[in-house]
Amino acid sequence: MAEYKELVNMFIQVLDEDNKVSSIPLGISNRHIHLSQNDVECLFGEGYELTRLKDLSQPGQYACKETVLIAGPRGVIEKVRVLGPARLATQVEIVSGDCFKLGIQAPVRQSGDIENTPGLTIIGSKGTVVLEKGTIIAQRHIHMTPQDAQRFQVSDNQIVQLKLSGLRGGIYDNVVVRVDENFQLECHLDTEEANAMGLTSKSEVSIIR
Repeated sequence: MAEYKELVNMFIQVLDEDNKVSSIPLGISNRHIHLSQNDVECLFGEGYELTRLKDLSQPGQYACKETVLIAGPRGVIEKVRVLGPARLATQVEIVSGDCFKLGIQAPVRQSGDIENTPGLTIIGSKGTVVLEKGTIIAQRHIHMTPQDAQRFQVSDNQIVQLKLSGLRGGIYDNVVVRVDENFQLECHLDTEEANAMGLTSKSEVSIIR
């Protein structure tokens, strides 16, 4: 009996280790905006610096105290959180349902791919910026280091499937792998995608082929 219990415990330990290796932490993103320094100053005043509110999971990234109003042809959305630090180009990341409220057709894109995307009007406490382009719905993606990529046997920009567990779980296609030495392992879904599968920030996901 003692040998049997020992074998069972060893089997459970192996399963636990396999789960740690195969599972990926989940980050759920609501709509937000990245601003260029020039647009920061247009919206909040000359020489203005963004105020760090809370560090995010990816190194060097943080949520700011500042929020803005975004306006499209049909409507507006208030209190859109600014994320720092400032970037070279302003980018607005919304969810699919926001398109109807704003009256625009934002494409699903990777972060930074803003050519031929719709613009918006951004209103801050001290001014307004009219974007000609820069509004996207973020493609679901996984951040990982080169070491993670080797462990999961994937490569940068590879498209994979995600297995999501739970009562409303399922599979998501078209998930892009993003590899960089400065990333931290985490899958990013937006609030609509997470809600559809009944996921929370404590949920974990797995890559499947």
